[in-house]
Amino acid sequence: MDKHETLWQRIDRRAPRVWRFVNGIVSAALWLVVAGGVVLHLMVGMPRIIVWLLAAGALLHLIVEVIILPERSWRRWRYYINEDEIHLRCGVLIVKQTVIPMVRVQHVDTKQGPFLRRYGLAGVTFSTAAGSHEIPALSVEVADEVRDAIARLARVSDEDV
Repeated sequence: MDKHETLWQRIDRRAPRVWRFVNGIVSAALWLVVAGGVVLHLMVGMPRIIVWLLAAGALLHLIVEVIILPERSWRRWRYYINEDEIHLRCGVLIVKQTVIPMVRVQHVDTKQGPFLRRYGLAGVTFSTAAGSHEIPALSVEVADEVRDAIARLARVSDEDV
């Protein structure tokens, strides 16, 4: 257990709903592909095994990405910000913990696409020379606070160097 375990923050409780909604759209598209496979099977004799494989893939996606993973991903997602570092922890089967030194942060922003906006959520993205990282699905107010805190701490860190 991390010595700062009590300082870790969760992302917003509405995150699984957003992830289910987005993955549900993908699942619906996959089921349209299955329907197309059925039509091709009936009209031109496409092998039945292909239709069954398409249906199995669509069913697997529905069960894993729409039903199981959103809640479990939410339970694992944590972030922790202090004066020196940003800590991110996520993953279901493989838990990944990332530590980003504040002095490496070059840019921080909030983002809100149509699905996050529908639920009143936003993500905080921050960039380093090595790449981009994100804290997804925070309430808009919390996202703004986190963005401002990282920007302030990164600026202070830059001045210390």
